[in-house]
Amino acid sequence: MIPRIGFGYDVHILSEGYDFWLGGMKIEHYKGCIAYSDGDTLIHALCDALLGAAALGDIGVHFPDTVEKYRGIDSKILLSNVVELLKKENYTVGNADITVCLQKPKIKDYIPEMRRILSDIMNVPTGNVSIKATTTEKLGFAGREEGIAVYAVALII
Repeated sequence: MIPRIGFGYDVHILSEGYDFWLGGMKIEHYKGCIAYSDGDTLIHALCDALLGAAALGDIGVHFPDTVEKYRGIDSKILLSNVVELLKKENYTVGNADITVCLQKPKIKDYIPEMRRILSDIMNVPTGNVSIKATTTEKLGFAGREEGIAVYAVALII
């Protein structure tokens, strides 16, 4: 098989009164993502990167926000389902590189556990999952703490 690369991007609005899920973890913060599912922007971008690498569409095609069973769903389940879709197409995950754009909260202390969670779901070594965080120097919606953006690149084999 020829290795294939996919790119994913996701954005969510941050608002008070919502839980903040990122990389499969609930992080204490006074704001969380407004979303149909749990709003885990990191996992959503990763799912899109994996699906894109296999030319299988995007997360909305497979898990539409018009289907009740996906309301509030744990995004780790979505990622697990994407990995199964890849398996059916005879692909395995090679690696993933993810960048989180978020002013607050600071997430560097959570990254090792996020990497472990994601590598377990994708059945790859933890060293094959890279997560980086950056602020936007208080510029744009992420800098004003209005939202979060995540970029992901994934290699499948």
